[in-house]
Amino acid sequence: MAELFASGRVIDLILALVVVETIALALAGRMTALAGRLPPLRRLLPNLAAGACLLVAVRAALVGADWVWVAASLLAALMAHIADLLTRLTEPPVKSSGQHSTVSQ
Repeated sequence: MAELFASGRVIDLILALVVVETIALALAGRMTALAGRLPPLRRLLPNLAAGACLLVAVRAALVGADWVWVAASLLAALMAHIADLLTRLTEPPVKSSGQHSTVSQ
């Protein structure tokens, strides 16, 4: 188990899961009953990219890469995070087709 972490392979596995998650969300948004309730993929990609960049930074640190690679990955994560925030602030909210609960008084 220690080798899995020391080699950075654990991060590779997690990044593969992020790719699978992205594909699943894209397919679910187009082909299932969730299509009306999921945000479009273009709204999810900046968030997924920020997380992936953070994972790359962790991997670089785990394997002892030069600090420049860690810093570059963190900068990319910051840029993706800013893109995510701008997307959330400038686009109208996604309309939900589900029922909303109400609080009775």
